[in-house]
Amino acid sequence: MGRKVSRRKLLSAASAGAALVAAPPNILAQGKLRLTLSCWDYDRTRALMEGRIGVDGVDLTYLPLPIEETFFRMLRNHEFDASEMSLSSYVLSLFEEPQPFIAIPVFPSRFFRHSCIFVNSSSGIRTPQDLRGKRVGTPEYQMTAAVWIRGILSDEYNIPVASTPYFTGGEEEPGRTEKIALSLPPEIRVQQIPDTKTLSQMIESGELDAMYTARAPSTFGNGTGKVRRLFENYGAVERDYYRKTKIFPIMHTVVIRRDVYKQNPWIAQSLHKAFVLSQREVYANLHETAGLKTMLPWVLDHVAETESVMGKDFWPYGFQANENTLGTFLRYSYEQGLAKRLLTPKELFAPETLESFKI
Repeated sequence: MGRKVSRRKLLSAASAGAALVAAPPNILAQGKLRLTLSCWDYDRTRALMEGRIGVDGVDLTYLPLPIEETFFRMLRNHEFDASEMSLSSYVLSLFEEPQPFIAIPVFPSRFFRHSCIFVNSSSGIRTPQDLRGKRVGTPEYQMTAAVWIRGILSDEYNIPVASTPYFTGGEEEPGRTEKIALSLPPEIRVQQIPDTKTLSQMIESGELDAMYTARAPSTFGNGTGKVRRLFENYGAVERDYYRKTKIFPIMHTVVIRRDVYKQNPWIAQSLHKAFVLSQREVYANLHETAGLKTMLPWVLDHVAETESVMGKDFWPYGFQANENTLGTFLRYSYEQGLAKRLLTPKELFAPETLESFKI
């Protein structure tokens, strides 16, 4: 006769076996979904990265990778479940079939880009109008910073996008190419620079007259004086721009791989909520007077000035507060030959994140 086994042990073994068979590999024993998020180390996301703010229903692995690495790996290989993403690249991905990503209205990177227009000191460029017909370098034609710069120059200074030829390539390392293949109208002239050269070298030597970029070139501020900003008083210019337009340019959003989202649509709201809570911690820190949490001696004065111009929630997340800014960017993308049709801001985001509950 075989050895008797208690009913309790049989039930326990059966339950364990069922769990092993039924649970997908990305589900933890306690029922949480394993997700990997690649996003840079920002103050506004640090509580999320360090686990002080959790994501409802999610066991999160946060990879604080450099921006360019995150974009490259997500766009080329879809390596992460969710990631920070160039707004421009995300817009272009919506014209792929099938669409690889869906976004949530969270914007970890925003930047006024008037400070990021550089010129060769011998180019004769003194005002924005002098850019017409000049040779302009930009790491990628489709990069978000360059889309904003070209759009602002067109709207505010009447510099048509097609009035200058563009030269693309590595800013500091030779060989950079567009992350997304482009099909532009013939009036927009874009040429790849030689693989042996960099944009930073070419603007210093005078081979390029100007440069639209997200990072200041290494040849700016190196002591030669050959590369300078177009807007030397960029702070005042950018404040005036905001007062006129109420636009604080969005650079990056957060995307979820669409296959992951379709299987678990609830994670869009969970991630959105976690990003908002993480940002609120930084808003509070900026007003802390017991001890400075930021290594800026006059941070309180800077915060007060910022709030006087832009309001208390000067870095808003969510759809409604950003609809005008997003609509402006989508118009720029279409006008510059990137987007194949004029998208609406609502088309960018998971529908669950367009509004929130109220008590």
